Amino acid sequence: MSPERYPVPKLDHLQAMGHPPSMNQVGDHVDDVLLIEAFQFRAALVHYFRRKHADTTELEDLAQEVFVRIAGRQSTERVANVGAYVFQTAASVLSDRHRRRTVRHADDHIAFDSARHGEADLDASRIVEGQQHLRAVVALLHALPERTRTIFLLRRLDGQPYADIAVQMGLSVSAVEKHMLRATRHLLSFNPEVR
Repeated sequence: MSPERYPVPKLDHLQAMGHPPSMNQVGDHVDDVLLIEAFQFRAALVHYFRRKHADTTELEDLAQEVFVRIAGRQSTERVANVGAYVFQTAASVLSDRHRRRTVRHADDHIAFDSARHGEADLDASRIVEGQQHLRAVVALLHALPERTRTIFLLRRLDGQPYADIAVQMGLSVSAVEKHMLRATRHLLSFNPEVR
């Protein structure tokens, strides 16, 4: 990669680049020299992140994060081996990225694709129709005997196991199952086309 593609940033513009005031400013320590020296490793950093199987769309962002961390360094000690420091910072950036992705379960998410998932048609008539269906189902629930309705709600809304409901209601587990079956059959009789 040519050096012209990634020119060395002008360090007197750190404030203009939006860095918080708590970060070191030019002339604070030797950090401006460190950042210039570290910037020479930019192409190697991108290659390092590519080898570590980082998402190719994030390679430049990850490299930039390394330079942001170096610019925000709060130490007055001189760095003896700039290359080692840059790649130690890069390893820390990757580790933090992995931890964030794990906590957020980022790999479990599926990107929204309108062709695959369809677009929601939320016009007023569809909303009104949904509200009417909801009222009809609530009416069906209220039409159930109180004990059957209570058992159904404990199971479906609260997620309680049959055994716990049986103890709470003073019934056998098989009686709770029969009440659930009755409630389910009753609710399955709902046909929105008839209403």
